[in-house]
Amino acid sequence: MMGFIWFWLVAVMIVGYVVLDGFDLGVGVLHIFLARNEEERATTLRSIGPVWDGNEVWLLAGGGTLYFAFPLLYASAFSGFYLPLMIVLWLLVLRGVSLELRNHLDLGVWRSLLDGVFGLSSTLLTIFYGAALANVIRGVPLQASGYFFLPLWTTWTPGPQPGILDWYTVIGGLVALVALTLHGSLWLVLKTEGALEQRARDQVKRLWLALLALTVISLIATIKVRPAALDNYNHYPFTYIIPVGVVASLIAILEWTRSRGALKAFLASCAYLFFMLAGACWALYPTLLPATSGPANDITLDRALSGPHTLAVGLAWWLFGMALAVTYVVFVYSRFRGKVDAAGH
Repeated sequence: MMGFIWFWLVAVMIVGYVVLDGFDLGVGVLHIFLARNEEERATTLRSIGPVWDGNEVWLLAGGGTLYFAFPLLYASAFSGFYLPLMIVLWLLVLRGVSLELRNHLDLGVWRSLLDGVFGLSSTLLTIFYGAALANVIRGVPLQASGYFFLPLWTTWTPGPQPGILDWYTVIGGLVALVALTLHGSLWLVLKTEGALEQRARDQVKRLWLALLALTVISLIATIKVRPAALDNYNHYPFTYIIPVGVVASLIAILEWTRSRGALKAFLASCAYLFFMLAGACWALYPTLLPATSGPANDITLDRALSGPHTLAVGLAWWLFGMALAVTYVVFVYSRFRGKVDAAGH
């Protein structure tokens, strides 16, 4: 029972990070080409200014929770995924540095350079996050010791010795890129006005079609790469409500965008991300990291779980910490509601 609880607590942390940090990553992707002048670029950045760094706390909290609850998974994943984790770390650093330095430099050439770094790092982060999730679903070449190594690519096909990038993980990266860019577009519709808001609204309609196609392709590809992904759904048919939720949230995004229900459309995008990630977690459960070398080497819930006393004590502290985090999120977003402009109003 404790393993079931901690599995879904970690899943909640991941979903929280993707939903909250996802829209400011999407704004970063859009920042270069959606804004036409310095005033609009300043507006897009002010739309995420008070929250973007707080959103990333959920990533750190998720990593800490993973280390605490599933030390074997943490040790295996953070050693085997060393190369992509270093890339993600540098992208996070570049993104944060470019965003902060831009506010302190008044030279056009430097601002243009930093805008490019911010946009490129945001784009690559979304792709790497999607590819990382696809790697977990597809599986990695785990040895009996729990160790594995992944090169950046091998033959571009899933198999016993895959690379970080293959045709399946590229699809995962594209889904994340389009989904989070759409999420960011809906945030800009909610937070900006005038021509910038209208261009963001136009982007939503284009991105929605791409996301619909990629969602269908990714679901078919997942069943092909990991046929066992449907086992839990077939054993518990009521959980097919998750893919129904994916479809319903996609329809809601389009309908509420058309009817100019900006907040409802943004919340529908949050629901889409929630259902997609919950569906991936349920497709894996109780496996935490599948092995392409055979199911005997899978890292499962029972293998990776910490001791019962540790988990019981940790649960009390986790609830206390999450209460503080949720209170902070509610306070910041309630203070930061409404439209923004270049002057910060």
